[in-house]
Amino acid sequence: MQAQDNIIVGLDIGTTKICAVVGEVANNKVNIIGIGTHPSIGLRKGVVVNIESTVDSIKKAVEEAELMAGCEISSVYAGIAGGHITGFNSRGIVAVKGTEITDNDVDRVIDAARAVAIPMDREVIHVLPQEFIVDDEPGIQNPIGMAGVRLEAKIHIVTGAVTSAHNIVKCANRSGLDVCDIALESLASGEAVLTDEEKELGTALVDLGGGTTDLAIFSGSNIKHTFVLALGGNNFTNDISIGLRAPHAEAEKIKIKYGTCITRNISSDETIEVPGMGGREPRKLPRQILGEILEPRTEEIFSLIKREIYRAGMENTIPSGMVVTGGSALLEGVTEISESVLDLPTRLGKPRGISGLVDVVNNPMYATGVGLVLYGAKNRTSKKFRIRDKNIFNRVMTRMKKWFKEVV
Repeated sequence: MQAQDNIIVGLDIGTTKICAVVGEVANNKVNIIGIGTHPSIGLRKGVVVNIESTVDSIKKAVEEAELMAGCEISSVYAGIAGGHITGFNSRGIVAVKGTEITDNDVDRVIDAARAVAIPMDREVIHVLPQEFIVDDEPGIQNPIGMAGVRLEAKIHIVTGAVTSAHNIVKCANRSGLDVCDIALESLASGEAVLTDEEKELGTALVDLGGGTTDLAIFSGSNIKHTFVLALGGNNFTNDISIGLRAPHAEAEKIKIKYGTCITRNISSDETIEVPGMGGREPRKLPRQILGEILEPRTEEIFSLIKREIYRAGMENTIPSGMVVTGGSALLEGVTEISESVLDLPTRLGKPRGISGLVDVVNNPMYATGVGLVLYGAKNRTSKKFRIRDKNIFNRVMTRMKKWFKEVV
């Protein structure tokens, strides 16, 4: 059995699959030693809609990971996504107390920056410092030890629905797991697939998942903007299911085996076999129909991403281009459509900066799971969210009691 204190587990609770990735930290390197996946049926668009089904899927994925890694899993770093996630920038200013800036001053300025009104039904998931400004000198990453009179901080705050975060923790707890921390999935994916140069120069990461498409813009080694679009791979499957009049499960298989986003690349004599519904005869159809179904949907997703980048005024902060990751990024032609819609160089993002089972996890669909392990290794924390302990989520219960009193 492995020593527990240097084992970190990332739990990617996705719309189409639950993925548990086990990493061992040794000499500041992350060694992937186990992975377990199981189809997810208790989520819709990244949000838990069925606790029992989700708990069952988590247990099976974790058991598979435990068998492969040869260790017992008791705590995880969980990912969160969904249309309820919002991110915004904030800034705060404080006067420096002594002659030089200390840890205490940095804590005070971050507290000043995060002192913004957040609705009762939302929870802060991340407070991410972007840069510090000391006496009008911008672009400072670590001001501790510098002389100065005034300290200013720019931060990015990510918030999510209290209930969604609560349900993720609840599902993990019911599966016998402690949650060390909850991380935004696009932030975790960025840890796994982006190079330091890309983060420094400026890049946009698009994580094409099953239920959601997550956007994270990095520049100057920090996250500048986050956005979650409630469209993903499931929409591709639904389009195929309706367009070809095929059962949903068969449409998923057709998408994985024959799916392509570029119609012009398919020769006219290629055909696919579509199983009939309700005992009807299977039909042979030209494969070009798949391109005609998937191409407009892919263009729509990237057009909405482009609109968000321009709305946020970030179009000039991503000179190194786009990195597309997530399971749906494996669809043939996704990078080409991204390049044509956004007019930016695009590459497929696969996990990097790890050792161990590299061949097994060398796939965009494992980017979030591996990223959560890397996030956990970088942000080791002793806090554990358990529903029955006194912690951040007790506020959820008091709020809910208030709501019920008002309703009744």
